[in-house]
Amino acid sequence: MSDKNSRGKRPEDKQEVTPAARRKQIIVGLVMGLIVGVVISYFTTFWYWLPAGLAFGLAVGAIMKPPPSQ
Repeated sequence: MSDKNSRGKRPEDKQEVTPAARRKQIIVGLVMGLIVGVVISYFTTFWYWLPAGLAFGLAVGAIMKPPPSQ
């Protein structure tokens, strides 16, 4: 009962992420962050929200799970 993978995930369940999928994920995150930054900057008339939006998008792109490759 006390094996290494006791959290319910089997080693064969882990899917390898391709570099192309990771790159697409980061780009999608940056575009989302750019849109969020521009919208918030427009409504608040404070342009420093643009870099904050880009940082947010980069973080989301790095954290989110990529779609499974077929």
